[in-house]
Order: sequence, then structure tokens, then C-alpha cells
Amino acid sequence: MTTNIKLLAAAIASAAVSSAALAAPAVPEHQASNAWFTGAQTSINDKAALVTPSANAKNVILFVGDGMGISTLTAARILQGQKEGIDGEEGFLSFETFPYSALVKTYNVDAQTPDSAGTMTAMMSGVKTDVGTIGVDEDVIRNDCYSVAGNEVVTALELAEIKGLSTGVVSTARITHATPAATYAHAADRNWEDNSDMPASASACEDIASQLVNLESNLEDRYPGADVDGIEVAMGGGRRHFLPKDAAFNSADAVSSIEGDRTDGRDLTAEWSTTYPNGVYVTDQAGFDAIDTESTERVLGLFNESHMQYEADRANDIAGEPSIAEMTEKAIDILDNNEKGFFLMVESGRIDHAHHAGNAAGALEDTLAFAEAVQAAVDNTNPEETLILVTADHSHVFTIAGYPKRGNPILGKVVPVGGTEPTLASDGMPYTTVGYTNGRGFMDLGAETDSDAGYNEAISAGRHDTSGIDTTTPGYHQEALVPMSSETHAGEDITLHATGPGAQLAQGVIEQNLIFQIIGRSLNLLAD
Repeated sequence: MTTNIKLLAAAIASAAVSSAALAAPAVPEHQASNAWFTGAQTSINDKAALVTPSANAKNVILFVGDGMGISTLTAARILQGQKEGIDGEEGFLSFETFPYSALVKTYNVDAQTPDSAGTMTAMMSGVKTDVGTIGVDEDVIRNDCYSVAGNEVVTALELAEIKGLSTGVVSTARITHATPAATYAHAADRNWEDNSDMPASASACEDIASQLVNLESNLEDRYPGADVDGIEVAMGGGRRHFLPKDAAFNSADAVSSIEGDRTDGRDLTAEWSTTYPNGVYVTDQAGFDAIDTESTERVLGLFNESHMQYEADRANDIAGEPSIAEMTEKAIDILDNNEKGFFLMVESGRIDHAHHAGNAAGALEDTLAFAEAVQAAVDNTNPEETLILVTADHSHVFTIAGYPKRGNPILGKVVPVGGTEPTLASDGMPYTTVGYTNGRGFMDLGAETDSDAGYNEAISAGRHDTSGIDTTTPGYHQEALVPMSSETHAGEDITLHATGPGAQLAQGVIEQNLIFQIIGRSLNLLAD
């Protein structure tokens, strides 16, 4: 028996020595000193040293890159690097360095591939809903005004108002468009941006632009005893939905002969100014630049008749438009005058629009401008007080394909590893790295910076010989397989990036409506 015990002990000791030896094998010097190895080692050490942030935030900023799917992030980071003179693949967009992240499922209640109204309602209310409806639950029937009453949901912005926080909504799209509207409005149809967009059967419902101006009174009516002061900062496009259909109300940079769309005679910009006499209404870059953020109580900025310009086209605006980064910084400087804190939503709406137009260059330029806006928020807030969330509402059928060599221009044609000439497909023609599954297809518009210019051209899906064409120009629209009047959304997961108090809640694969819970818990908006 004693001999057996000794033999067993020796075997265990031997196994322990062997296990120890296997647990820490020597890494060859050429491997240990390799830049990839040491870079990853530094990164993992930084992650191991992370201290879990506080659960409570004073401020929350939610950034939404409309249509900013994972392929868009990848292509944008490569383009960012290549514009700086490096290969690009190894880089990061500003928010991709945030310590916490998650994958987000985007489907709507009634749709596998979603739209912005349903997805943003989920993020703002914690409730998934149907395609095309805003600020209501799934029991509402789209385009049925009478189904809205009793099915409205309360949004994070509204809860922040009730708590006494300052609130802001910034977008490069119309401020009444689906994503920004879902922060403050409740409608059976996302298209009800002003009264002229509504059917006669919806006369009992209030249009979206009117709801923005009347948020204070509407919220106090819905929640007796609440004392709110309305949205402090609202900046974006969409002036036409606030003005009467009368040329006398045209703005200096009106594009249409009659800028306004409203048929009820109401000038909502005047109504807003009457309600908030200490507020500042601006329509151009000069007015924006003149805002004194220390003394200004609130701002309504409507910088375009419809959507604001694409980033690549912004310099061509008649009256001048601020960038999304400039609007973000200005909004923060106004909102942080409230010692209680603030909630701000910032949307880059035109990433989505450029993708719909089949113009990758436009979508990627707006993504880079969006990343600059996120960096502006990081630079102008206290990381111990402010939770910053960066996400998308959905993706697009935008692809990165072929086998291009490292550093190959992301908007260029596929050139293989070791090669100097484009790879030819089986039809004998070259093809680009990025493209679309569906949409309007190939167009060579050269230096054109307005992505929407392609809508003036015929649909041209399918293959085209691009041998003599520079596909990296702003006006090049990529080939598409399936011909459609507009490229479509896609249904795969998108990303959520988080930093600041409460950021640790962004982990794993989550439902989109969980984002509301992260905001609500961090700002203590929700009752236990």
C-alpha cells in the first residue's frame, strides 16, 4: 500500500511539472518581438486593467449612424487610413476604441429587415414595434390615426425632460425624419412630417413637426403634474415642414419656388419663437457661429429646406451649413449649462441616403464626419460623468468582396496580392472591392459630390466594363446585382460601442430595445 501511494504521489508530481511546462511554453524571440504580437499583448493588458465604471451617469449622448452596418465601418476605417497615407486596415474609427461593445439585433416586430422608425422607437422606448410607426407600440395600425391613442410609449428624451435634464436632438437629415422624430413624436406613420403629408382621416392627429414645437405642453398633458421645459437644442434640416405653403415665408437659401409645405397656414418657427422668447432660431452657418453657448437658453436650427447636405457636398450649400461635429460640440456646450445633466441624440442621417443612392464614397465620407462628431463629444465631456453610446439603426446591402491586396484603394478595383493590374472576373471585366446587392447600379458621375444626383440617371444594374473608369471619384456609383429604384436596408446585426458610466452594460448579442434600458438605468430614469 505504501509503495502504491508513493508511486501515485510521484505520478502526480510528474504530471504537475509537465502541466506547468505546457502552461508556459517559451515563445520564440522573433515571435515575441513581432509588432502584431506586442500590439495584441498591449491591448489585452489594457483590457485586463480596465476598472468597471460607475453605473450612474450625469449625461448620456446617443450617436446613431443611420445605415452604418459593419461593412460600412470596415470600409470607412480603411478609407480614413488611406486618406492619411497609410494602408488603412489596421486603423480604428474614433468610437471603435471604446472599451465596451455589443452586437445588436435590428428586426422590427413585423419585419425581418427593418426600417428606421421601428428601430429607433426600440432604442428610445425599450419596445420593439412595426415598420413605419414612431413612438407607439405594435398595437398601432400604420396610417390609422385613431389607433394611436393609448398606445403611445414614453421615450428616453421625454423621461429626461420629466426628470429636469436638458435635452437635445441633432441630425443631418430632416429633424422630422424617422430617427430624430422617434425621440419626441408619436405617430401612426413616419411620413406624417407636416399636416400636408397626412390623409383627411388623420385630422385628429398632430403632425411630427408640430409635436416637436409642442413637446412641452403635450408631455405635461400626458403626464399630469409633470413640469417640463421642452427640447433645448434641435438642429438639422427640414424647414419645409415648419413653414406655410406661401413664398412669403421662403428662407434665404430656399431651393423650391415655395419652400414651405404646410397647408394649415401655421409658421411653426414663429410659434416656437413665441413660446420660447429667449430661444435662438438659426438657418445658416453665420447664425450658427454667432450663438453664444454660455448665455443661450435654447436653439432651433433648421439649416436646409429638406435634408442637410452630404458631407462631401456641404461646401456647396448656398447659405452654409455646420458640420455634424460642429453641431455636436455646440449642442453639448448649451446643454451642459444644466447642472442636473442632459440627454442628447445625434444622428448622421445621410450615411443611409448615400447607400440608398448606391454611392459608397458619399456614405463613407459621412461616416468619417460622424466619427469626428463622436470624437468632439469625447473631447468636450467629462468621461466620469458622460455615457457615450454609438450605434446604428440598421445596415445596408453593402459588400466588401474579392481578394484585393493590402492597402488597395477601398473604392478602387480589386488588384490581387503581388499584382499591379485589376483582377478580371469570368466575364473578362474588372470589378470593385465594394458594391451593392441591389440598387440603381453603375453610374460614372465623376467629381459629382451630391450622391442624390444618381436619381436623375437611368437604373443600370448588372455588369459594366469599368476598365477605363476611375472608380475612386466621389461620383462613382457601384455596380448592383438586382435592379431597384433605391438600394435597400439589410437585416444583419449592427454594433454598439460604449464608454463612460454604465458602458459595461453594452456586452454580448442584444436586442435593440435593450439600449433604452442602458440609457434609462445610467440616468436613473426608470422606477425600480
